[in-house]
Amino acid sequence: MPSLHETLWEIAKAEVEKKRSHGSEGDGVEIGEKSVFFIGSKNGGKTTIILRCLDRDEPAKPTLALEYTYGRRTKGHNTPKDIVHFWELGGGTSLLDLISIPITCDTLRTFSVVLVLDLSKPNDLWPTMENLLQATKSHVDKVIMKLGKTNSKAASEMRQRMWSVMQKDHPDRELIDPFPIPLVIIGSKYDIFQDFDPEKRKVICKTLRFAAHYYGASLMFTSKSEALLLKIRGVINQLAFGIDKSKSICVDQNKPLFITAGLDSLCQIGSPPVPDSDIGKLQAHSPMELWKKVYEKLFPPKSIGTLKAIQDPARDPQYAESEVDEMRVQKDQSRSWKGYLETSASWDW
Repeated sequence: MPSLHETLWEIAKAEVEKKRSHGSEGDGVEIGEKSVFFIGSKNGGKTTIILRCLDRDEPAKPTLALEYTYGRRTKGHNTPKDIVHFWELGGGTSLLDLISIPITCDTLRTFSVVLVLDLSKPNDLWPTMENLLQATKSHVDKVIMKLGKTNSKAASEMRQRMWSVMQKDHPDRELIDPFPIPLVIIGSKYDIFQDFDPEKRKVICKTLRFAAHYYGASLMFTSKSEALLLKIRGVINQLAFGIDKSKSICVDQNKPLFITAGLDSLCQIGSPPVPDSDIGKLQAHSPMELWKKVYEKLFPPKSIGTLKAIQDPARDPQYAESEVDEMRVQKDQSRSWKGYLETSASWDW
């Protein structure tokens, strides 16, 4: 008969193993700790959504580069608290290199991405979505490959999990390319968007529905409305704490869209909003490229010079500090003049 000490030790050991097995099939990651990464349009409302999820009644401040905060939720009496790590990338598409910081082999298996797109700026919408998702997917794919070298089982499970959003008998299963980690696309500033011309709203809605369906993502619109923010909060809680997904759906372009991943279909979305006679002229090599060409025909993206955000946050007008900026200008001018003199000294007069 084992001693009391040995019995308690076995019980403790069993509890630890139980927690691990509920996490990631015995690979040491506990399910009670997850990460949600917010990316998207500059000034698109990412911080506001995070604050609402954390029940923080405070004004949103501009995000500088990459910011972090966290939230906790108690599951019950004398049980460990669930923890969610919130990461937010500022600057729109100007700081893509920072995407690699929060997404690592250690965090990837409990990681989700929320892409927030400003519906009030349709000309920026496609390039913002394309650049951010491509950069994120590229890095995630690299991390999965790296993970596969040390934990092939975990990497294999991640690749299988990509398809879990789509039922096995879904007619579009062979036509989509799911994002490698859970993805939610949020269209913000619906209060402005709802006053757009109906035809423009139709194109934006259908395009975002196609993109979300293709990537196996959920899609929803929001604004400052408390009712809409509560629905968004429920979706974020699902990512952060594993709460059951909502089964509700709204595909009416005259209302805020709300479509959970896997519930839409290409048949319901329909073809790109362009005459059939024009589709052949667009010379697209894939469905995604076709939708892009149709969308940009109505909403041409700004020129590269205009669209490219300021790389140096210190020069961004939203972070202006008159006294500091004045000293910065003097310093820069001094450096430029010194460099000019050093260069001119080597000239052959």
